[in-house]
Amino acid sequence: MTEALGGWTLAALGEPGKVRPVVTAPAQVLGGGGAEVDPLSDEVVRLAADLVATMRSAPGCVGLAAPQVGVAAQMFAVDVTGHPKSVTVHGTFVLCNAKLVEASRWRPGREGCMSVPDLTGDVKRASRVTVEGVLPGTGQPVRLATDGFEARALQHEIDHCAGLLFLDRVAGAHAIYQRKVYL
Repeated sequence: MTEALGGWTLAALGEPGKVRPVVTAPAQVLGGGGAEVDPLSDEVVRLAADLVATMRSAPGCVGLAAPQVGVAAQMFAVDVTGHPKSVTVHGTFVLCNAKLVEASRWRPGREGCMSVPDLTGDVKRASRVTVEGVLPGTGQPVRLATDGFEARALQHEIDHCAGLLFLDRVAGAHAIYQRKVYL
């Protein structure tokens, strides 16, 4: 298993990707969790490219999971490049069947989501994580250690794949806020 994403790039997908509509709560696909996927299947490779294209089409979006585009599957795209809260940045990547294997240094932080467009909330998450998953297109297993905002983004997307929204993680109604600005 690779300790990082290695030389994987979007070019490994061989697909340009298309922008898909993002579903919002209370869509059923957001609450059911996703099935594990075959990272080498053509359908999964196309979906990976579509996730990246859709994520990039939304200003301020740093992650997007398959359930958010209406597909109950365990895969997501992340890219925190340029975000002011980022510490460690691994660029754009897509992971299939990702699992959180280590988590430490739990801290609260504000989160938003394209599938919950009108609200934000304070969620306590690990600020250091290790995640294992598989790269689409190559099938290469990876082990990724990260921290800060990228760690938060990974946990948020893994939650989507398990059928959870950030609203399921807030401490209570006092930790939910009306979104003031949507990028």
